[in-house]
Amino acid sequence: MKLIFTDVCLAWRCKLVEFGGEADHVHLLIDAHPSMDLSRFVGNLKTVSSRYVRKEFASHLKNFFWKVRFWNSAYGVVSAGGHASIEQLLAYIQDQESPP
Repeated sequence: MKLIFTDVCLAWRCKLVEFGGEADHVHLLIDAHPSMDLSRFVGNLKTVSSRYVRKEFASHLKNFFWKVRFWNSAYGVVSAGGHASIEQLLAYIQDQESPP
């Protein structure tokens, strides 16, 4: 997943700074221009990663995954500088479990 997200970020001219998460979600710290269309970007992250994972792990997923959607449509965005510093966000992501 980290490699997929890194490649998508490069295509969008931004940088994946940190990657982490839990069994049912991921956390990404991304360095991006403030004018980036976040909803399109997140949609692209989800689409590309879903296609890759479904293709690469189809035989494994068929035993566990039967939903039409791979990702939930929800997402959260927090920008650094307001209530959270980059250091706080980085520590939070690094403190999470490693995603499968």
